[in-house]
Amino acid sequence: MKKTIIKEKYPVYSLEIQKTETSYKNVSEIIAYFKELITNDPVAVNIGIFDHYEHTENLENGEISDNILDAKNIVFCFGQKLDNPIILAVRPRSIGVVETNTAFIISFLEAPMEPAHNKMEKWAKDLVS
Repeated sequence: MKKTIIKEKYPVYSLEIQKTETSYKNVSEIIAYFKELITNDPVAVNIGIFDHYEHTENLENGEISDNILDAKNIVFCFGQKLDNPIILAVRPRSIGVVETNTAFIISFLEAPMEPAHNKMEKWAKDLVS
């Protein structure tokens, strides 16, 4: 996984998986994979799927890079405690899945809870065959 600071403040982790490195054929299959992991996790709860590509495509001034073929987010939460009133600012979690001509890019914002972060990293890395 690669850590990148986006806009000089957001720690984003990403993993580029060549299409030849995975058995998954498209974004929807990868989203279904994450949904199953979330559903079977004893703490996580699935919230929904956001089709970022479709949303942007339907905007009057929406712009999509030529190399992006599809883009979806799966939104979920690991929240086990509400130990302070502003923790909600970093919840829920989201994993983005983008398809290009040759690869899938999995990305997510660094989680404030290390076990949750480690789990998301493992889930992403396990996509590689």
